[in-house]
Amino acid sequence: MSELRQRMVEEMQLRRYAERTQRSYLEAVTKLVRYVGKAPDEITAEELRAYFLYLTKEKGLSRSSVNQAICGLKFFYEAVLGQEWTTYEIPRARKEKKLPVVLSREEVHRILAQVKNPAHHAFLSTVYSCGLRLQEGLRLKVGDIDSDRKLIAVRQSKGAKDRYVPLPQSTLELLRTHWKTHRHPTLLFPRQPVSGQS
Repeated sequence: MSELRQRMVEEMQLRRYAERTQRSYLEAVTKLVRYVGKAPDEITAEELRAYFLYLTKEKGLSRSSVNQAICGLKFFYEAVLGQEWTTYEIPRARKEKKLPVVLSREEVHRILAQVKNPAHHAFLSTVYSCGLRLQEGLRLKVGDIDSDRKLIAVRQSKGAKDRYVPLPQSTLELLRTHWKTHRHPTLLFPRQPVSGQS
């Protein structure tokens, strides 16, 4: 398995997959191998189907978790083993249509008011007001802030795409205050040790 794992890692790196995607895909293969008890290149179509039934019925995994496992295994079988995934006839779960939970402005203000750590408050306020994903917020660099045009450059976001998002004046002022207190040479929100204070 270690040689196949190494090949899989190399194939994902060549395609510049995000680290989280790489971990997720490797985990999908590892869990399949543990369940079946065979090397992944020896697993039959019937065993694969039984595994996905197990994930759905017994483990009760969500549609997105099952589809993520399918994506990881499909990549492994096609990119590493050179096999056609269609021969395994594993259907993807249909997308659930759910409305997102939208908090009111007052609810957001109440939540942010509970955050006592100034760095955490600045981070969460920036993520919320600019519509960023958490990972995008964590990767923000000082140079990504264009205070003149009131824009934030979001680099290498999902799908390895860059984009600009508007930066509200109130968030810009919050970031200026935050910058005076931490002064990390590159990252706007360097990861901090976990403490009891939120």
